[in-house]
Amino acid sequence: MKKAVLTIHPDKKLSHIAPELYGQFSEHLGRCIYDGVFVGESSDIPNTNGMRNDVVDALRALHLPVLRWPGGCFADEYHWKDGIGPKKNRRKIVNTNWGGTVEDNSFGTHEFMELCRQIGCEPYIAVNLGSGTIQEAADWIEYMTAKDTSTLAELRKKNGQKEPWKVRYIGIGNENWGCGGSMNAGYYANEYKRYQQFCKEYSGNTLYKIACGPNADDYCWTKELMSQINHWHANGISLHYYTIPGGSFEEKGSATDFTEKEYYATILQTLRIEDIINGHLRIMDKFDPEHTIDLVVDEWGTWYDVEPGTNPGFLYQQNTMRDAIVAALNLNIFNKHSARISMANIAQVVNVLQAMILTERAQIIKTPTYEVFYMYKDHQNATLVESSIDTLSTGCGGITVPALSESVSISEAADSPDADGLQKLTITVANASLAEDTEIEICLPENTQFFGEAGISLLHEEVHSYNTFGQPEKVKAAVRKETWNGGRQMLKLPACSICKVSCTINI
Repeated sequence: MKKAVLTIHPDKKLSHIAPELYGQFSEHLGRCIYDGVFVGESSDIPNTNGMRNDVVDALRALHLPVLRWPGGCFADEYHWKDGIGPKKNRRKIVNTNWGGTVEDNSFGTHEFMELCRQIGCEPYIAVNLGSGTIQEAADWIEYMTAKDTSTLAELRKKNGQKEPWKVRYIGIGNENWGCGGSMNAGYYANEYKRYQQFCKEYSGNTLYKIACGPNADDYCWTKELMSQINHWHANGISLHYYTIPGGSFEEKGSATDFTEKEYYATILQTLRIEDIINGHLRIMDKFDPEHTIDLVVDEWGTWYDVEPGTNPGFLYQQNTMRDAIVAALNLNIFNKHSARISMANIAQVVNVLQAMILTERAQIIKTPTYEVFYMYKDHQNATLVESSIDTLSTGCGGITVPALSESVSISEAADSPDADGLQKLTITVANASLAEDTEIEICLPENTQFFGEAGISLLHEEVHSYNTFGQPEKVKAAVRKETWNGGRQMLKLPACSICKVSCTINI
């Protein structure tokens, strides 16, 4: 068994971990919306106003902070007026991006806002810049947020929503370097500035405007965009990065049938995101030294070949312990960069890519990735503190990656019987090694002590393991409690596992 030391300095507070780092992404793609979150009011699947009760309950349990919609590539072909008013009158269109299916627009603005209300999350609206108009974008925001008696506000009321919604997050365009218009950065920057100028704030609603940023390591896009915009134009720029085992869409591989080398190739590719984040932040620092513009990782996750026998345009894939490790590594990285990253949305919430949830008619399963998000939710709204762990290497076939990844946060221990002087510490650690168990010594400063009961959640299964509708809880975190006192504790972390420790410390 390998040994490592995790050193924590709870007195060295670094940055606030925005809840939005644990956001989700939903698109009119495959069975994400229809059958995934929305089944309609007349469905025999238990629902509230058309939203699946089981999916909503599962997402509420994650404390889901923000949900992005309607895309994705679909966003830049979406015309919001097609999705309002009586469903029987809504325009039917062909979803040219995803499978050529007919989109009946029965899930539109009102339905999305109802979904967010039921979940208790913030809506993040992706505005159509690619095939839309400035007037269309401006009208949508007025329709959603204006309180007065304007024609659009009255139309919203006629369609069943008397009070305006609060809509903070607005993304203006999606992947405009690709499916959103095949633009170059300079052209997009000019278009973005025009669009954002007419995205007005109504009824006390404040907009957080997000510009389309780079694809992966396209630093030229970031440089050109940042040279043309400032904090008067944008609050954040987006970054999209997908973990693909072979590094390209021609080499995605199976979600469930992979070799040890392919596993480590996946880990190597997912860890690239930290170098990519740092590369873009260096450019942003040059043009924005005061850090007035945030980085928003609004699409991330694994991307494999679709499951055999499913529609290639639906991007339906299974979700194994490999994906759980990927999720843990990414969330630790986002936590560590929480001073500059304001939001991160995994793709996608249900039935698409690295999903939280898979559905089949009335059945539902929570994936290993869901388990990781559930374990990590205590980091939301906490404060990142300084921590470090010994670098141990793992890998095979010429691929070498760090075995361990961690992040640590601190928050008020309000639920403690004697909260005075006590703080709640949340530790998350992932062991990416498939072969080596590790014993970790957790060390606090001399004047800081662990105090009382610690809750330990451990997600540990063989790397190919996943949940099915026949075995919905094959991969599930086990929870135990231990009494921790003193400034040092030992934690055994099996190979291919993720652990969360929630404990109280006395500073």
